[in-house]
Amino acid sequence: MQNPVFDYSKLRGRIREICGTQDAFADAIGLGRVSVSQRLNNQLEFSQKEMIRAADVLLFPHSDIPEYFFREKVQKHELR
Repeated sequence: MQNPVFDYSKLRGRIREICGTQDAFADAIGLGRVSVSQRLNNQLEFSQKEMIRAADVLLFPHSDIPEYFFREKVQKHELR
């Protein structure tokens, strides 16, 4: 079974809204720019601690974490 691919578009929008850039967001949560990019591109997973820090920095309640971090990307499949 394949690992789920998460849709981080809502998280990316919130990062732009609150921090301006991914670099500023990375600094705010204590990660490197490349580490954040790898997570937002589904190459690495966010840890629970990183999700909580992100929620705090981006000013959304911890109860909204699933909306930002666990929304699965809808895969387009060809019908034959």
